[in-house]
Amino acid sequence: MIDASINPAIEHIALRLKTIPESPGVYQHLDAGGTVIYVGKARNLQRRVSSYFSHYDEKSPKIKMLVRSVRDIRVTVVATEVDALLLENSLIKRYQPRYNSMLKDDKSYPYLCITDEPYPRLLYTRRHTDKGQYFGPYPNGRILRELQDIIRQLFQYRTCDTMGRRACMKHQIGLCGAPCTGQQSQADYRATFDQIRRILRGDFGEILDDLKKRMYSLAAELRFEEAEQTKRKIHLLEEYQSRSTVVDANVRDVDVVSIAADDDYAYLNFMRCKNGAIIYSISNEVRKQLDESDAEILATAIPALHEQTQSTAAEVIVPLPVPDLPEAYLRQNTDPRGDRRKLLELSLRNVESYRKQCRHQRALTQGDAAPAALRLLERAQKALGLPRPPMEIECFDNSNIQGAYPVAGMVRFSAGKPNRKEYRKFNIKTVEGPDDYASMAEVIGRRYRRLRDEGLPLPDLLIVDGGEGQMHVARQVIAGQLHLDIPIAGLAKDDRHRTNELLRFDNQGQIAVVGLKPTDPLFHLLEQIQNEVHRFAITFHKDKRSKGTFRTSLTDIPGIGQKTAHDLLLRFGSVKQVALQTLDDLAQTVGAAKARLVYDALHAENS
Repeated sequence: MIDASINPAIEHIALRLKTIPESPGVYQHLDAGGTVIYVGKARNLQRRVSSYFSHYDEKSPKIKMLVRSVRDIRVTVVATEVDALLLENSLIKRYQPRYNSMLKDDKSYPYLCITDEPYPRLLYTRRHTDKGQYFGPYPNGRILRELQDIIRQLFQYRTCDTMGRRACMKHQIGLCGAPCTGQQSQADYRATFDQIRRILRGDFGEILDDLKKRMYSLAAELRFEEAEQTKRKIHLLEEYQSRSTVVDANVRDVDVVSIAADDDYAYLNFMRCKNGAIIYSISNEVRKQLDESDAEILATAIPALHEQTQSTAAEVIVPLPVPDLPEAYLRQNTDPRGDRRKLLELSLRNVESYRKQCRHQRALTQGDAAPAALRLLERAQKALGLPRPPMEIECFDNSNIQGAYPVAGMVRFSAGKPNRKEYRKFNIKTVEGPDDYASMAEVIGRRYRRLRDEGLPLPDLLIVDGGEGQMHVARQVIAGQLHLDIPIAGLAKDDRHRTNELLRFDNQGQIAVVGLKPTDPLFHLLEQIQNEVHRFAITFHKDKRSKGTFRTSLTDIPGIGQKTAHDLLLRFGSVKQVALQTLDDLAQTVGAAKARLVYDALHAENS
C-alpha cells in the first residue's frame, strides 16, 4: 500500500477499500474537488480497486499520476458483468473523465433521422436534438446523401416543415403522395416509412421480396405502367445493394472492430455488416490516457460503438480476444474464417489507412513546434525526389557473426520519431553463411510481400543500412519481384564506420550522392535512424544468442556446448565448412578432445 507522501488521503482511501465488496460493478475515482476523473468496471471490485494502490513502483507514469490525484472512491454494485459494462459506458459519457480514453464525439458524424411526427420526414442531421429515430453514424456526408437520394427515388414522402392544405409541386412531380390533402392515408404513409427503416437497417432482402410480389400482382391486374415503375425501383435497389455487398449474403448481422495503436493513440475501425453488405464503416481515434492495452481499449470502445450505431448484431469479429467484454453481451469471433475473415482484413486495411491519415494530419497541425520535424521531412522529400514527405520511414539492418546466428531488424519512424510498436525482428531462414545481400533480399521480400498481400499501407521511404549493393538488392526485390513502388535510399559509412553519405536513385535509375553536411539536422535525423536500426538488430542478435535459442547440429553432438559451437562457427562460418576441416584444424580452435568429438560426429553423418 502506498503512503501519505504519495497520496495524502491514503488513510481515508484505505478505510474505503475495506468496505468495497468482491462483486461485479463500476468504480469512480474522484479528485480533491469531487470531480470524477476515472470510471472503470470490474468482475471483482475489491481486487481491482485495491490494485491501484499497491506495487506503486511498477505502475506506468500515467497511472502513478492518477493514483496521486485520487481523494475518494465511489462504487456501484451490479448484478452481472453486462450491467457493469453498460453502466460504465453511461457514466463515461455523463462525466467525461480526464483519465478515460474516449471516442470522438459521435455528434460530429452525420445521421439520417426519421422524425417523430404523425407523417414523418427523413432528415439529414448532425445533432440529436430532434425527436425521432436516428440511423448512422455515417463516415461522411457524401455516402449519406447517396443513400438519401436512393430512398427519394424509391418512395414518396413529404419534406415540408409544416403540412399545408394544398398539394405542392413535389406532389405534381411524383415525389410526395400529398397526405396533406388526404390523397395518401396515414396508414399507407407509415407503411412507406416502415420500408425506409428496413433499408436503413440494411434489410434489403425483405423489401426486395415485397416489391417483386407487388410487381407481379400489378402485372396480373394488367396495371403494366405501375408494374414497370415498381420494376425500376427493384433494379435501383439491387444496383445499390450490389455496390454495397462485399461478402456472401449469409453473413446476416455482424459487427467488425479492428484496432491499430501507437504509444499515445489508438485507432479503431467499426463496420456493420447486414446480409453481406457493409451498411456503416466508421474510423475513430482514441487518445490513450493510462497506457491501456489494445484489449482494454476495445472493451470500452465496442459498447460505445454498438450503442452509437444502434447495432442489433449478436456477434462481433475482433482481431484479438477482449476478456473484459462479456460473452452475454456480444459473442466474440477472434478467429474468423471465409467471408468473415475477409471482413476483418478489410477493417484492418481501413484502420491502418486511417492511422496514417491521422499521423500526417497531426504533423501538419500541431502548431509551431511540429513544423520543425515536418520541414525536415519536406527537405528529405526534395533531396530524394519523393512524391510526398516521408511521414513513414522504414530502415533495415542485418546482424550476424561471420554468418552465424543471422538475424535482421527493421525500425519505423513516423513523422520523424521512432514508432517502436512497428519495429520488426527477422530470423534469417534461407541464407547460409555471411551473405548480407541475400539476407537483405530475404527480409525485404518477406516484409513487403506481406504488406502487399494483406493490402496494408506501404512506407513512404525505405532506407537500407548499406551502400550501392544493398540498394540494388532492395530495388530488385521491391520493383522486380513484388512489383511495388517504394522509394529507396541508402546510408553509406566511411572507414571509421560513421555515416557519411546519403544515396538515392536518380531518374535514370543510377545511384547518386545527396550532399549533406554533418551539421545538417536532416543528416542527424538519418543518422539517428541508422543508429536505431543498428542498435535494434544487434540487441536482437545478442538476446537470441545469450538465451541459447540458436541450435545447430553441432550443439546436438554429446559433449559439445553452446560456446564450442559458437567458437567453431565464428572461425569457419557454417556447419558445412566445419565438416570440411581436418582434425588438426579443428583442434587448433577448440582443443584435441572436443575436435575429435566434432570430427567423428560430422564424418559419421556423412559416411
